[in-house]
Amino acid sequence: MSLPAAQQPAAALLARLTGDARPVETHISLVFVGAADAFKLKKAVRYDFLDFSTLEARAHFLRRELELNQPAAPELYREILPVTRAPDGTLALGGAGEVVEWVLRMAPLPAEDFLPAVAARGALDPAMLDEMADAVAALHESAPRAARDFDSRARMEIVLAGNLRSCRGAGIDPARAEALAETLGALLARIAPVLRARAAEGRVRRCHGDLHLGNLVLLGGHPRPFDALEFDEALAITDTGYDIAFLVMDLELRCGRPAANRVLNRYLARSGDITLLGPLPFWLGLRAMVRAHVEARAGRDGLRYLAAAEGYATPIAPRLVAIGGLQGTGKTWLARALAPLLGVAPGAVHLRSDEIRKRHFGVAPTARLPAEAYAPEVSAAVHATLFAQAATALAAGHSVVLDAVFLDPAMRAAAEAAAVAHPFQGIWLEAPAGVLEARIAARSAEGRDASDADLAVLARAAQVDPGPIGWARIDAAADPSGAARALLALNPGSEA
Repeated sequence: MSLPAAQQPAAALLARLTGDARPVETHISLVFVGAADAFKLKKAVRYDFLDFSTLEARAHFLRRELELNQPAAPELYREILPVTRAPDGTLALGGAGEVVEWVLRMAPLPAEDFLPAVAARGALDPAMLDEMADAVAALHESAPRAARDFDSRARMEIVLAGNLRSCRGAGIDPARAEALAETLGALLARIAPVLRARAAEGRVRRCHGDLHLGNLVLLGGHPRPFDALEFDEALAITDTGYDIAFLVMDLELRCGRPAANRVLNRYLARSGDITLLGPLPFWLGLRAMVRAHVEARAGRDGLRYLAAAEGYATPIAPRLVAIGGLQGTGKTWLARALAPLLGVAPGAVHLRSDEIRKRHFGVAPTARLPAEAYAPEVSAAVHATLFAQAATALAAGHSVVLDAVFLDPAMRAAAEAAAVAHPFQGIWLEAPAGVLEARIAARSAEGRDASDADLAVLARAAQVDPGPIGWARIDAAADPSGAARALLALNPGSEA
């Protein structure tokens, strides 16, 4: 345990109170975990990026940590307590006498409830990934906005330069690090107008600031972000896209592209923030660059993060895939299977009409909507948003998978038109009525899907004449993903 000598008596007290002689240690703190409480002690250290060297500073930043994190995780963050020295020299927690240290009292958490442990045991299922994205979207929605003239480009230039220095200091090949920094710098120059527009529309906020998988934990069985960056407002006040990019990058390299793709697409479905796609390759590259030198400095493999950063900065020509068919044919299932295989990281944007409709009415994806939410004028507005977002994503260099019934030939034509000059492929899924009915009944029983379609909706849709279908028709009675991959000339990882 590395701790300044003056703090060692306080650490010994916390070890006695919790029975934890081997606390969780980082370079800036110790966390002593007991049966009823956990106590966080900030080390009296000073680095280029923080200064905890005085008692006043540690008290200030512990209070700031409580203020930032308690709203999102009230059951985890409890209170700030002083370590006091009595006249006879004995130390106590919250006692009378001179205050010699401050600690943050927290709830103890099992090690298996931290998200890296959840991921390691293969328990990071789709429902949990969706909840993770929902939690981040809610955090960003409530975050205080920065000034609308915030200069994101200037801030990112500072961050990029600092990370180039850190790569050199960590022993990463300087030529390779400089080439990456030059590539990212060129990307930053290209996205500068988008960054300005995003700041003007309020997308720069007081974010989490350190949103990797290790800073999410299960509370009551649900993933929640914690341990937001409290010691550097300049780093924490940033574009929400840069914040979510850290989690997306971390998920891809820890859990694989499908997990990262699902979280990003759920975040987009909840936030509607489609313009984050333009700067996303830069943000992912910069986040991976950060992790490269952190890992290298810790004696671990930083080169795989460096390689990932280089890959994020490499463009792949985008394309548009549209998937249509009656309710229950498995359009969403297939879209989610294909999206990670298409285009730049973390794969294609999955735009689903059901989710756009729910956001249009300001409700969660699984909330049920009344029949009037499916009026023709509402559906027209939903599809207009679907096609507009597809055009925005394609222009930003990201492939797109559209997911809607597309019974109307005019809607299929509009989907094809949304591709503009990009390659387009339409897929039409078909299956026997009995198969569709069974799937819809099972989906309705679960109640965890964005689709409101029931058997009555299916019966009405089945009576509609879709007109001539020029899209590739695929039998969806069994798994259609193999046929779809062959149609698109895809294998797992083929475009990643």
